[in-house]
Amino acid sequence: MTTPPVLLVTGAVRGNGAATARLAASRGYSVCLNYLRDHAAAEAQVRDIEACGGRAIALQADISSEAEVVALFKQLDATLGPITALVNNAATLETQMRLEALDAARISRIFAVNVLGTMLCAREAVKRMSTRHAGHGGAIVNISSGASKSGSPNEYVDYAASKGAIDTFTLGLAREVAEEGIRVNAVRPGFIYTEMHAKGGEPSRVDRVKSLVPMQRGGQPEEVANAILWLLSPEASFTTGAIIDVAGGR
Repeated sequence: MTTPPVLLVTGAVRGNGAATARLAASRGYSVCLNYLRDHAAAEAQVRDIEACGGRAIALQADISSEAEVVALFKQLDATLGPITALVNNAATLETQMRLEALDAARISRIFAVNVLGTMLCAREAVKRMSTRHAGHGGAIVNISSGASKSGSPNEYVDYAASKGAIDTFTLGLAREVAEEGIRVNAVRPGFIYTEMHAKGGEPSRVDRVKSLVPMQRGGQPEEVANAILWLLSPEASFTTGAIIDVAGGR
């Protein structure tokens, strides 16, 4: 019997992460849903996946903590087995404001999750996937943002800068491990209907800005998930170092 591929999705409780976990499970992945605080929501996701015939577990970890990332991957090893795919989805932002209102503590919080967390998770995945370390290869998809291109002025320049770092990291890591059986790509969502906008203080932000999108609408998490799953799949076997915009033409 063929062993199912093992996927870790960080920040998998809601939005793009939850949609990705559900879609991956429906396509035969054993899925680990990482979450920060909302244990009840994570377990509900696991039950939903299992009810549809999939396999999933939920593991708590703060990805901005190196020790917790290391522990997360060890737990994953012990439960589902060797990781074959990673989606670095977990990210944070804070209330909309201009640069002159930001303090160092906020900037550090944003970069600790969005950049440091992504790099730490990728590091642990590479240690397990790379043929250089006796692994069997794998695929990593980092979740960037259309903000990395727009700069998100007057709203989230810190968040936008962190996602610019993800774009650069994706290109560098892709070239670093290309001969070791690992593909590294990114998806850059645009204005997507997720709960993250409420965290920034404007739950209906997508409706306000959707007129800026050539397709004249916001996107759905399932549309982002479809792009992610393609990049993880054998259909993308010659694709690495790519950044796919899922942004309605913006």
